[in-house]
Amino acid sequence: MENAHTDSSAPSFANILLTHGLSLRRDKTETLQVNVGKLCNMACRHCHLEAGPDCSEVMSRDTMDEVISYARRTGFNAIDITGGAPEMVPGIDYLVDNLAPLASRVLFRTNLTALWDIRLDGLSQLLKKHRVVLVASLPSLHAGQAAAQRGTGSLEKSLEMLKVLNALGYGREGGDLLLHLVANPAGAFMPPAQRQQEMKFRHDLSRREGIVFNDLLTLANVPVGRFRRWLESSGNLDGYMDKLVSAFNPATVPNLMCRSQVSVNWDGYLYDCDFNLALGLGHGGENVHVSSMPAAPPAGAAVANGEHCFACTAGGGSSCGGALAA
Repeated sequence: MENAHTDSSAPSFANILLTHGLSLRRDKTETLQVNVGKLCNMACRHCHLEAGPDCSEVMSRDTMDEVISYARRTGFNAIDITGGAPEMVPGIDYLVDNLAPLASRVLFRTNLTALWDIRLDGLSQLLKKHRVVLVASLPSLHAGQAAAQRGTGSLEKSLEMLKVLNALGYGREGGDLLLHLVANPAGAFMPPAQRQQEMKFRHDLSRREGIVFNDLLTLANVPVGRFRRWLESSGNLDGYMDKLVSAFNPATVPNLMCRSQVSVNWDGYLYDCDFNLALGLGHGGENVHVSSMPAAPPAGAAVANGEHCFACTAGGGSSCGGALAA
């Protein structure tokens, strides 16, 4: 189940697992991640999906209904809505409205700038109504780095949207409107320790902008899509892969998100994680449509993997939920 983007200088991820007496198989599947498409208002340098303003791939209403039916018959503990920029997908309010009652925890991933652009259309109020957890990408608090990574003015828009969310009650201590920030490196290096980075963001955002949030999650950039192309063009691919491989941490493997979640793409096909989705590595190595799935993937099922998985297992580990190990 290796991917087509293998770097010849890197050892096989499967072989590294074997040397540690490990294998990559499912535990109980508790989370449904829904990728509603590649349409986005930005074209970030680190994007593994190569999402952007010119992308036409978005989830149709028919596929939304199939996803809703799957969630209803399966009973996931959590549903995680992502993209692209989910805010830009037609009918996203319909999807949120229908998925929210089907899980005890619903998450919505935003780059903040797209939410800022449509802040008057009621989506933020809908998310608040359903107590949806907001997971907001904020790679850097440095304006120059943010501009290089996401575009000019992106940091300023993001900070203004965070203030709007705080005013709605998101991120407040003791409240039930949770706001999590997500930070990832600007280049070909690993993220700092999650706790260390959270303390820095909390101090700087509070002192400079009066912004509060609940938690900060750190993610390593995965060598897939637009980020991989940047690594290749800048001559950083081999060095970056060496860093990831040498930092492999077997303690991260039991907590990998692919063991407890299944991802559905905008076209309704299933994957073991969003990175496999970007590579076209189908769920369990197969092409499986959500309409044909009677239930969640069973425990013990194999997970498709490849060299990109080193990004999730390096150091403290990395996933859609942040670090995986101390």
